[in-house]
Amino acid sequence: MSQEKDVEARRRFLKVAAGTAAAAAVVGGLPRFARAADLPHVAESDPTAKALDYVEDATKSKNPKHKAGDVCANCQFYTDANAKPYGPCQLFPGKSVNAKGWCVSHTARKA
Repeated sequence: MSQEKDVEARRRFLKVAAGTAAAAAVVGGLPRFARAADLPHVAESDPTAKALDYVEDATKSKNPKHKAGDVCANCQFYTDANAKPYGPCQLFPGKSVNAKGWCVSHTARKA
């Protein structure tokens, strides 16, 4: 009978340990999402922004490569399509771009 109690106690311990690990993984991921909204915005005067012809408002782009409807929010480099009005972009690490912005590296997100 004590062997059954040991097995039951071990199972209970493993369940609690698995639940704790899962909760820690979820909680550990939360700060990343919270920080994405707090990233500093890329200024059009930023050297990388200038090199990529980044504009805060895509409708004001004078670059001949810009096509109507192309904005950061529908670009594959914009890493959070739901982030608005600003979100993270792989081309500007540690900064966020305007979802309605555009740069010469715009590549349409595949569905």
